[in-house]
Amino acid sequence: MRYAFFVGCTTLARLWGYETSTRKVAERLGVELIDMPGSSCCGTTYLETLDHITALAIAARNICIAEDMGMDIITVCNGCTEVLTKANKELKEDLELRVKVNDVLADVGKRFKGTVEIKHFVKMLKEDIGLDKIRKAVDHPLKGLKVGAHYGCHLLKPSDVMLYDDPEVPTTLDELINVTGAESIAYPNKLECCTGPIMGIREDVTWSVGLEKVETVKKYADIMVTVCPFCFLTYERCQLMTETSPDVPVVHYPQLLGLALGLDYEELGIENNKIDASRILDFMED
Repeated sequence: MRYAFFVGCTTLARLWGYETSTRKVAERLGVELIDMPGSSCCGTTYLETLDHITALAIAARNICIAEDMGMDIITVCNGCTEVLTKANKELKEDLELRVKVNDVLADVGKRFKGTVEIKHFVKMLKEDIGLDKIRKAVDHPLKGLKVGAHYGCHLLKPSDVMLYDDPEVPTTLDELINVTGAESIAYPNKLECCTGPIMGIREDVTWSVGLEKVETVKKYADIMVTVCPFCFLTYERCQLMTETSPDVPVVHYPQLLGLALGLDYEELGIENNKIDASRILDFMED
């Protein structure tokens, strides 16, 4: 299996461990993630409220790169996933809108055709590889490790666009955690937003809400697992902003899966996480 890999700005700039662990896990499972030459910012989740056509054109230009490659797109950022998925859907269904956007794209020699799909990495793992194949590849199960899963809003909503999992009772990330041998636990307010999007406006609210959720997770689990760079940054940084940190390791899902697949702690970039997650190694079985 081969996919065009849309890494996204935040992961590239700030979260080396998320990118490298995704690539390492994909390679171990026989998946090729091919870089998209000339790709840019997805267009962000906010731009469409200011200029819809420009937002669509930015997203569509990235989609066109994958179309030229003849590959579906794999993402690792929930925001990028939503932006590209919404643009792809709109432009496939609205011919008039597609003409307007293609007029803009013509200036850079691109034309949206609507020939590819966008999938978050975790969706690809479940739907294209499958839980059974992943389970068979796990040779160091993380028995006894309790995990608080955080899905993130943009992975599931708007549900009529994402068409992925039950937005009120999702199971995909929980199943992918469980397949590592760890246990994804239930905890209060599991689907609550990280509030990362308002960080630049009400930073105090972001840290307060984030810290409350991390403290809740600590009552039920050993670590927290995310699949979105913004959510990850929120839950790590909120703990660093207080003198009495809950000290809950926040781990990217590919890092967790990578350990279960037998990849080295260092090559998964876990040591780059700000909160020491080495306690996970105590749960690894030979």
